Amino acid sequence: MDKRFIATDYENKLYSFWEKQGFLKPKTKLKPFTILMPPPNANASLHAGHGMYAVDDILIRYKRIRGFSSLWIPGMDHAGFETQYVYEKQLKKTGKSRLDFDRATLYQNIERFVKDNSGLIYQQFKRLGFLADWSRSVFTLDSAVLERVYATFIKMQTEGYVYRDDYIVNYCPFCGTSLSELEVKHVERIDPLYYLKYGPLVLATVRPETKFGDTALAVHPKDKRYQQWIGKTVDVQGLLGQFKIKVIADETVDPDFGTGVVKITPAHDPHDFEVGKRHHLKVKQVINRQGRLNEHTGPYAGLKVKIAREKIVADLKQKGLIERIDDQYLHAVTVCYKCGRDLEPTIIPNWFIKVKQLKQPVIKAIKDKQVRFFPVRYQKQILQWLEQMHDWPISRQITWGIRIPAWYDINQTNAYLVFLNSQKESVKGYAQDLLKKYPFSQIEAGLQELSAPVGSDYTISVTKPEGQYLQETDTFDTWFSSGQWPLVTLKAEEYAYRFPTDVLGTLSDILPFWVSRMLLFSLYLKKQVPFKNVYLWSMVSDSKGQKMSKSKGNVINPIELVEKYGADAFRASLLFGVAEGSKIPLTEEKVKAMRNFANKIWNIGRFLEMSLKENSTAVDQFELIDKDLKTDEAKLLEEFNKLKAKYQNQMDRFQLSRTFGEVYEFVWHRLADEYLEALKVELRNGNIRTLKLVKNIFVSCLVLLHPFMPFVTEAVYQEFEGSQASLLVAKTT
Repeated sequence: MDKRFIATDYENKLYSFWEKQGFLKPKTKLKPFTILMPPPNANASLHAGHGMYAVDDILIRYKRIRGFSSLWIPGMDHAGFETQYVYEKQLKKTGKSRLDFDRATLYQNIERFVKDNSGLIYQQFKRLGFLADWSRSVFTLDSAVLERVYATFIKMQTEGYVYRDDYIVNYCPFCGTSLSELEVKHVERIDPLYYLKYGPLVLATVRPETKFGDTALAVHPKDKRYQQWIGKTVDVQGLLGQFKIKVIADETVDPDFGTGVVKITPAHDPHDFEVGKRHHLKVKQVINRQGRLNEHTGPYAGLKVKIAREKIVADLKQKGLIERIDDQYLHAVTVCYKCGRDLEPTIIPNWFIKVKQLKQPVIKAIKDKQVRFFPVRYQKQILQWLEQMHDWPISRQITWGIRIPAWYDINQTNAYLVFLNSQKESVKGYAQDLLKKYPFSQIEAGLQELSAPVGSDYTISVTKPEGQYLQETDTFDTWFSSGQWPLVTLKAEEYAYRFPTDVLGTLSDILPFWVSRMLLFSLYLKKQVPFKNVYLWSMVSDSKGQKMSKSKGNVINPIELVEKYGADAFRASLLFGVAEGSKIPLTEEKVKAMRNFANKIWNIGRFLEMSLKENSTAVDQFELIDKDLKTDEAKLLEEFNKLKAKYQNQMDRFQLSRTFGEVYEFVWHRLADEYLEALKVELRNGNIRTLKLVKNIFVSCLVLLHPFMPFVTEAVYQEFEGSQASLLVAKTT
């Protein structure tokens, strides 16, 4: 054996060996063990967080060694908004935007972009040694996936779970889409807080530009300062003239904010939207999807929000309608997680799934332990989320994704359309007006956006109906398609054998968004949970415990670490000394320390190989009898047997970090530092019994370590047993 273990000399060679031996595929006719890979974005490249996929690989290798038919099915997600955003950034460099293309052309362009940029992460996963069956890869826009998604939607629509309604969403005017709560960032910022005069009352707001959409003033029902005004209408001098507005009482008003009076603008604030529904207030939109004030704002129409705010404040000052301004008001602002711009709460038509009935079987299944969570605290978290879960808005105003199969007869539905005409000019207007000026074929070919009023008739169909029908331009929320991941990854004939799958590994931050939806769909369609166990990975952070991000400049490139220290060292650094479900402070020093452990494994193997050189045949033929062992030998065997028994128990309970730490401790500080030192003379003198015992225990340690550090353990094992040997099929446990 070489003096040192050089990871790069072995990793590609060993991975090719595993592929050629068919180890990436499961053996049949054995007890099944199945994991579905959380699909990374199709155009993604490896970042430190992806390293946690190693947890799944550890379990797959552990079960394979235990004699299971372990199968890890990979896949990739089209990642609707995420991918379209990345593509649009590339498009911007060419001087173009999405608005320069009709919808069909834009989709084709993004599709080509994804194909040209996908597949890299699979190659990087292979660098980490992942034992996934790549031939089984599923893409969330594969035809079979589309069929399942459409069938589910049609079934839900037929059974009354689907409806369409106006809904206030987090909308990014720059990116042109609504965002889920997962895609929203809350940042603290200092902004002016304006104290505006509303007739006899004064109220505080950071958004004076939304005043044109006010439909009530609100106070807390127990606020003694305003009892005389509750239920009354006050006269207000505004920028567009005099108007009347009613004062209502609502318990959600904070009496300590500002003056205790707030303006209610249902169309542009989620809280106000809910207040408006409770009090049956009129909804008046004054900001459009482009982030500009609309026709209801008089001379301010067409101005972007920030510019309009400045002009409105100046005009309010001139009219004496501002009492004072607090220039140091610290508050949380909702911004787009991609572009970082302020979001505009906006009411748009949305497709919904009714969840009240659908979530009950999920809650019951969790409480009945049909699915278990590790660490266990996450069971309480997902139950709390499910109890609070409201109807699910499933539409997104983007092009890249699975288009909702709803069709509108635009002779009967006066939808608002945006399209490019034959001269590639943008045309906007209502369908019945546009049909008088343009042929239907031109509108259809150049279509970019369709917005049908709530209450419009529609036809649900995968194919276009006869007549002048246009399809809904919204796509399904990505969670709607990825929520059906367990139902599109297994083959039909495998369900009886492999369903429910055994483990789902993922990050805890998508527990409510992805895990809950998979449970919901599976119980709705299959009457079974989709997986028996959910293992919530730890989050990879920097040395200070902060989440890695490019904006913070604290991102560590895992491939650089792998090339420098080896894949085993990177994998082990994500587990060593980490409590399950906690943050993982990843540093180069920690990876280096795990590289040193890989070298220690190699050096133990090299020492034994040198000791075995002249006695290997005799050692192999020697029958080891426990009662013949000397004191140090017996102690070594006893200690190892305790470790081995504990190992299996802990691995089956997903205590992976703890398990690896204990094996690390045994190999380095007990086997190497104590027992090999105590038995060194016997080993060098060629004592067959001692050599046999130490070799057996060391090889068994390689088996225990293999799921965590597959390359160095396989390399050492092949030095002992030959280039065609593998720990994955070793008869040692």
